[in-house]
Amino acid sequence: MIPNPWDIGSARVLEQLGFAALATTSSGLAWSLGRPDNQVTLDQALTHFASISGAVQVPVNADFEGGFATDSAGVAGNVARVVRTGIAGFSIEDSTGDTSKPLFEFDLAVERVRAAREAIDRSGTGVLLTARSEGFIVDRPNLDETIRRLCAFASAGADCVYAPGLRELAQIKAVVDAAAPTPINVLVSSGFTSVDELRALGVRRISVGGALARSAWAGFLAAAEEIARNGTFTVLGGAASGAALNERFRD
Repeated sequence: MIPNPWDIGSARVLEQLGFAALATTSSGLAWSLGRPDNQVTLDQALTHFASISGAVQVPVNADFEGGFATDSAGVAGNVARVVRTGIAGFSIEDSTGDTSKPLFEFDLAVERVRAAREAIDRSGTGVLLTARSEGFIVDRPNLDETIRRLCAFASAGADCVYAPGLRELAQIKAVVDAAAPTPINVLVSSGFTSVDELRALGVRRISVGGALARSAWAGFLAAAEEIARNGTFTVLGGAASGAALNERFRD
């Protein structure tokens, strides 16, 4: 279970709660900077990865989005930078950001993963490579194509594969079986399943993406909008106490 903090404070609290590893979230980072998801720069992302990994003692996986490049050479060059930020792993995805053609062509998608693998190997860092196929979250929910891509990514050198957006347990099981023995990461952003249920299916890793950040924003928005619209403050009554938060962050 690798939950996703969006800043140093949330990372340290998750570590305190006993999680053995963490993962960054591109959306959580972007919102903290006042930007939409996938609209931060490479330098901003690298700085964030270094700050999170340097703030905790547990391994951190970096959400490296699409590698901040299109061609495989660009991906390789950027991977050479991300592996030096102190992270233990990173993920790279096959989405383009173009709604008319949301996934990279199959051969290019595989080449990008292979380039990332080779760049890691040249670095000698041993950083873990997770390859993501985004069809189920970019309106291309084709299970057969997702499995085809994930298996090809594993053959190209991915240590773990990941298809965010899968919510049906039968589909998750199909991916687990098809990609074996490569470990599968599953994204859980609502109550459709549990750790025990996914473990029974053979899932090896679970993350929550931007869901914790969205939960925090939900509380903020509810309180701020009540004040702005009604001039009342009832939502603030459910806030964590300052004393409790101060205690969490004492050295």
